[in-house]
Amino acid sequence: MTRKIKFLGLVEYTPTLDAMKALTEARDAETQDEIWLLEHPPVYTLGLAGKTEHLLRTDLPIPVVRTDRGGQVTYHGPGQLVVYPLVDFKRMHIGVRELVRRLEQSVIDTLAEYGIRANGDVDAPGVYVDGAKVASLGLRIKNGAVYHGLSLNVDMDLAPFGWINPCGYPNLRVTHLKDLGVDESVRQVAERLLPQLERQLTV
Repeated sequence: MTRKIKFLGLVEYTPTLDAMKALTEARDAETQDEIWLLEHPPVYTLGLAGKTEHLLRTDLPIPVVRTDRGGQVTYHGPGQLVVYPLVDFKRMHIGVRELVRRLEQSVIDTLAEYGIRANGDVDAPGVYVDGAKVASLGLRIKNGAVYHGLSLNVDMDLAPFGWINPCGYPNLRVTHLKDLGVDESVRQVAERLLPQLERQLTV
């Protein structure tokens, strides 16, 4: 079954989350998988177990949204590629850890095309370049289907990451592709990532 690919541009977080939930709730065995590629306006999101102690300022100028993915707090903003693979997890016949590894690998392989050596971390999901985090992951599986996904920092204001403990890790360094020598738009990076993602999600 082919997947529906949607390039959504810059879209607000909460309505997008509601749309992901609605698609997941309405799924049946014949529902086509979708991959959404987009950007969000500035927003912090707290995962199910997210602790407010990881918000380091009481006067944050950016909204904080409690959400239903795994993980702690992260930041989304313009210049960051967000990918939501809305897939039927049952069809894949793999475990959650393997799914996370495959999503990470899609980013690692994409960065390799740019000549950037990156790696995952079994203890702290995401993708790193020389110890600095360039991509984050957070998933939710419901009724055998996946929503939420990954975010890849392309060319964005990194300052808001300094106002939190990214993903719950104090002093975690964060980077973006711009500082790694990649001068491409979010859409260009999305089009390069998409084939790698499709390959990793094909069983």
